[in-house]
Amino acid sequence: MTIKVAIAGARGKMGIEAVHTVIKREGMELVAILDYKQVGQTLADLDIFPENYKVPIYTDFCALVEETKPDVLVDLTNPHAVYEHTKQALVHNVRPVIGTTGFTDEQLVELKELAASKKMGCIIAPNFAIGAILMMKFAREAAKYLPNVEIIEMHHDNKLDAPSGTGLKTAQMIAEVRDPKGQGHPNEKEMMQGARGAEFEGMHIHSVRLPGLVAHQQVLFGGEGQLLTIRHDSFNRESFMSGVTFCIERVLDMEDLVYGLENII
Repeated sequence: MTIKVAIAGARGKMGIEAVHTVIKREGMELVAILDYKQVGQTLADLDIFPENYKVPIYTDFCALVEETKPDVLVDLTNPHAVYEHTKQALVHNVRPVIGTTGFTDEQLVELKELAASKKMGCIIAPNFAIGAILMMKFAREAAKYLPNVEIIEMHHDNKLDAPSGTGLKTAQMIAEVRDPKGQGHPNEKEMMQGARGAEFEGMHIHSVRLPGLVAHQQVLFGGEGQLLTIRHDSFNRESFMSGVTFCIERVLDMEDLVYGLENII
């Protein structure tokens, strides 16, 4: 069986890598691109792709589904568009694989109920890198024994959301095994607002945004006379592609929404 794939966000750095990956992947066919701008008739019209990439570009999702009938939509767009793309995909019986973060808790509940009602798979992955998934799993295990935790996540300076989906997901996973507790001196005072970062159940999350970075995170656990650091680095976007292809194949066998690859790996 050949899996028919559509991609939203093909002009972004992750999207470009995903286009090349799906086109070259045996058992997959890239049938359409969803783009909010009319940038050309096919990918071949764009300078960033080879001339033989004749995949059609659509600005209207309904037309895309009717004419190309994809099995899976891979969304690599931005937090402003991803919720609507995910919902529309499920409504039109296309299984979403989402690599964009920025969902609210209410949106996730709604999408989970929609996927369950239609018995359709949907994967929302704050991070597609297998090493990052293992980092989060190891961090959850370490928090059972070292509950004083701080997270430092570092990304490129064009990232829109802070903290990152990976940073927030890590904190949520740690919270599953850690009782909420304040950290630092009970009377500490920020001399500059935000100096201690965002707070999640007493944990602090710090977001770094600099050119030259891709996606990096370290989770620091402090104990008496010791420090444990669990770190993952993605040096290029190729590191995410094995997770993308895994999700495209896996989502076809699912009947509900899964948030985080740690739940299926």
